[in-house]
Amino acid sequence: MAIKIETLRCFCTVAQTGNLVEAADRLGRTQSAVSMTLKQFEEHLGKKLFEGERKNQLSPLGMQVFETALKQVRQFDQTILEIEAAAKAEHGLLRIVSVPSVAALVFPKVLAHITQRFPGVKVELRDTDTQQVLDALVEGKADIGIASGQHALNGVRSIPLFQDRFGLVCASDHPLMTQPVPPTIEQVLSVPFIRNALCEHIQSPRFHESEAQADVTIHNTHSLITMVRTGDWVTVLPQTVAEFIPEATAFREIEDLPDQRQVCLYVNERARFKNLTQEAVTYILEKGAV
Repeated sequence: MAIKIETLRCFCTVAQTGNLVEAADRLGRTQSAVSMTLKQFEEHLGKKLFEGERKNQLSPLGMQVFETALKQVRQFDQTILEIEAAAKAEHGLLRIVSVPSVAALVFPKVLAHITQRFPGVKVELRDTDTQQVLDALVEGKADIGIASGQHALNGVRSIPLFQDRFGLVCASDHPLMTQPVPPTIEQVLSVPFIRNALCEHIQSPRFHESEAQADVTIHNTHSLITMVRTGDWVTVLPQTVAEFIPEATAFREIEDLPDQRQVCLYVNERARFKNLTQEAVTYILEKGAV
């Protein structure tokens, strides 16, 4: 038996719901059909995917299969969406993926320019972390990427875009924000501190020695800002992010932390609609989209 994507989808749905009835309802199939699919899947593997007859607990193998299968199902669904979008894009398709802090600067201006310049063109904009930006470029799922750091990617051209300094981000009435002189690294890391993925771009040994001990790490920028707004936590972020933080939160330079984040523009040389890609790249670089 060849393992089909619908077999994986069936298994993942049962694993997520924990019962055949709800899984069958979500899949639009009968309970017996779902049960038969699972039975055939387990027979093919030669091992059980669930503990006992109930479907509310995965076996050790089931947990491994679920993690891998869910990724494949999501990737398959995304691929189908992209294929359908490309088929409908008779006037062209432009896909841009960016880290959130820069997306807020770039997306509105680029979208307005491209849609005015090329009526009827399809545009896909997505914000995510640096690693997923790079993955999208390598996998051919993005024509343009904007990410932190400069990375060598096969078939992708990188162009330095700008640099911005790291600094303290915390509630605007936090003692470190209201004190008369800029805080030091020691002061910032001596209060409850939240580490974030962008901290990896800071080279200062003194900073890394201390921030590595942080008990809390938050990767989502929105959740991070929500936490520091409470006044109980502080973090360190590039200054670009400060342009979009709420009024109750503020940015301040750290006296002995001169590190800057390098932001690069990535251009997929295998982009399908090269004229659209080049138009957007030129606009970002020459028209001050950032």
